[in-house]
Amino acid sequence: MAPRTKAHPSAKRDIGTGAGDIGLGAAKGARSAVVGTGKSVVDLVTLHPVGAATDLGKGALDTGRNVGVGAAKGTGKILRGTGKAIRHLL
Repeated sequence: MAPRTKAHPSAKRDIGTGAGDIGLGAAKGARSAVVGTGKSVVDLVTLHPVGAATDLGKGALDTGRNVGVGAAKGTGKILRGTGKAIRHLL
């Protein structure tokens, strides 16, 4: 039995999953912003201003991280897929 080789994803799959990664990063970022803001509001209502500032800052950091990671991963996959497509045409 011959050893199996790992098939590489097609150009359209790379581009599609790249777009999905960008969308997923944006969705996770929006979730982090909502969670951080919600926790901060609860802390303000219960008179915990330090906790409110901490939760708001953590939500903002998580938002930036999630959006940045999703954009970087997605853009990399889209560029790889575009390169495969151009190479296929030439």
